[in-house]
Amino acid sequence: MGLLDGLLGNASEVDLDELHNELAPILASDETLKLAYKVIRDLFIFTNKRLLLIDKQGVTGKKVEYHSIPFKAITHFLVETNGRFDMDAELKIWISGQSEPLVRELKRGTDVVGIQRAIADLVL
Repeated sequence: MGLLDGLLGNASEVDLDELHNELAPILASDETLKLAYKVIRDLFIFTNKRLLLIDKQGVTGKKVEYHSIPFKAITHFLVETNGRFDMDAELKIWISGQSEPLVRELKRGTDVVGIQRAIADLVL
């Protein structure tokens, strides 16, 4: 991913081998990484068991929020692509037991189709 893409928020796929070393301490013993996308510092990680949303916060990115969503808890999802005047796409995930969806903005150029396919493959 080029610097310009990163600044604009475009998602790119992440090398799973490098990511596995970083996430090994928090992965379950039989959990494997399937696909990962990076938007600037944030990550959308698909394993064989869950969707893991990693939000690096602050100037240094040392404060990190790990949001783990088991695929069996996802009741439905919505991907809204960008339009002519609305530059960003949106991902909404409804989790059982919660009335409001989890919402993530996807910047123009993000592989919206790839993210939607990954969720569909692992949830359905």
